[in-house]
Amino acid sequence: MCMEGHSARCENALSDLSGTSSKVSVVIPLYNKRPYIERTIRSVLSQTIQDFEIVVVDDGSQDGGADIVRAIDDRRIRLISQENRGVSAARNRGVHEATSDFIAFLDADDEWRPTFLETILRLRMRYPGAGIYATDRLNCRPDGRTKACRYIRIPPAPWEGLLPGYFITAGSSDQPICSSVIGIPKQVLEEVGGFPVGVRIGEDLITWFNIALKYPIAFSREIGAVYHMEAENRTDKQARDKTWRLNLITRIEEAIRNGEVPVEKINEVQEYLAVYQIGMAWHYIRSGRTGEARTILSRCRTELLKKDRRVMYFRTFLPAPFR
Repeated sequence: MCMEGHSARCENALSDLSGTSSKVSVVIPLYNKRPYIERTIRSVLSQTIQDFEIVVVDDGSQDGGADIVRAIDDRRIRLISQENRGVSAARNRGVHEATSDFIAFLDADDEWRPTFLETILRLRMRYPGAGIYATDRLNCRPDGRTKACRYIRIPPAPWEGLLPGYFITAGSSDQPICSSVIGIPKQVLEEVGGFPVGVRIGEDLITWFNIALKYPIAFSREIGAVYHMEAENRTDKQARDKTWRLNLITRIEEAIRNGEVPVEKINEVQEYLAVYQIGMAWHYIRSGRTGEARTILSRCRTELLKKDRRVMYFRTFLPAPFR
């Protein structure tokens, strides 16, 4: 039911959802996020739709964050503790423990706007065949300023619908999906094998890729969450960028090689891959590994970025001061 004092809009949304379960399992992986976790949980408790459970998976935290969770008195919160196994294992454990057939994810340092659950449940009702339901977000910088995302091929607010070309949008603009703005049917997660255990950076992008190969993505331009960029796990950006690019490239190339990409999506996926191959080549060039840059560029198949590929390939032959 809706919290007292909320608008008729919330009541209408619940009425429209009659006949379908509005219950959501909110999975929050927790690892050393004591300064943020209460803010995160309070943002869930403040939702216009209140029929949910919160599954917090403490992945071996050492900063007392689990104590903050225990201190919040709400019967809908469950705290599960495990040895540190990484964020993929934590999310997968949360999905396994969830009692709902619809899973919403929220990182322990981010927060939702009050209508987030209302929005993704509305999307699920309108587009029952989608694999991911997502909203827009604001990126919050360390100084507190917020920045809106910029997309191509997505109409401006108040648009919502099925993304016309997820891979082109994700590769050529801000990523429209992140782990704090999504709801996913449990059976879809089970079908793709959940989040890849052992991959600690870029595991979420691999999961979105696996789902987008099989299902359309429903998206709303309504701002549903705030993504906080000051958190400790978002430091050392250059090293992290290199690692997640390599992990994603490896998975996309594997999917193409194994025939997992539908014929109608192959060109779009090749262009998506090319973005990260060219980006990875630039990392190699900057570190003087020009041979590796040429190798990855030689595998690059693109029409949209063929000029960028040629320029980057040319740079691999320049003396170091001119690269």
